[in-house]
Amino acid sequence: MKAAATTFDGTLFAGITVLVQVVESGSFVRAAEALGLSSSGVSRAVSRLEARMGVRLIERTTRALTLTGEGQQLYEQVRPHLTGVSEAVALASGAAHAVRGKLRVNIDPFFARIVLAARLTEFLERFPDLSVELITKDSVGDLVADRFDLAVRFVDPPVSSLVAKRLIDTRILTVASPGYIARHGRPGHPKDVAEHQRILFPNPLTSQPFEWEFRRGRELVEIPVTGHLLVSDAGTMLDACIAGAGIAQTLELGTEELIRRKQLVNLFPDWSGERFPLFAMYPRRRFVSAKLHAFVEFCSASIASSSRAR
Repeated sequence: MKAAATTFDGTLFAGITVLVQVVESGSFVRAAEALGLSSSGVSRAVSRLEARMGVRLIERTTRALTLTGEGQQLYEQVRPHLTGVSEAVALASGAAHAVRGKLRVNIDPFFARIVLAARLTEFLERFPDLSVELITKDSVGDLVADRFDLAVRFVDPPVSSLVAKRLIDTRILTVASPGYIARHGRPGHPKDVAEHQRILFPNPLTSQPFEWEFRRGRELVEIPVTGHLLVSDAGTMLDACIAGAGIAQTLELGTEELIRRKQLVNLFPDWSGERFPLFAMYPRRRFVSAKLHAFVEFCSASIASSSRAR
């Protein structure tokens, strides 16, 4: 028995596309701007889709749009398929070779501020048809659901569904300014740090300060996590340390230049065995877009440039 041919329903597909844009834009107005339609046209498209399905998909209020249970289920089921369609169109249109469009990156705030920020102008001038969104979040999360193209984070890859490229393993350094050392003395051993003023940095996953550890081969020294100053911004931490507010533990990546210029002193060069890996992670797909590849290469080049400054 011959199976019946499946007929493509363009009207249904268009309605679903509009619905997804509304969800991801957060409003009918922004969805209309992205789609090149009027706000009333977007609203009618969603209403027609709801009428065809016989269920309400979006609860509308004067302040917000909220998916109903049925709307959430539909969105979660169709979004991966729309991604596949986008990939096929991008591949056919040459996006695998052209750096253009919008790139959303879930990025580590330290890496973005200390390593990339000063180099972004050059990258954007090189690719004028590309717009970049650098978003700092507490964790990698679900890249697809959160509509990120990739993540660049100091964490081990959380799931096997992500392609992970290790960009660098960077050491943890314990640093202080020459001014601080002149006033308070230089600790001779990691255990002596407990008697000094310290600048702490919170773990974004726990909101608690990172523990202070010193590693030399198999030796491990841990000291209590106490300090008179806690800051959640890497730039502020380094600026405060340069100003003499206390001793800080920081990543070697991005701090080398400060040490080379003698603004900071690496207190324990032999006790820097603790390392953090930096990964670029992105969903497994049939092809890697040129814009994603270009940004990963930009990150690698920025790391190399920062390291050469030593």
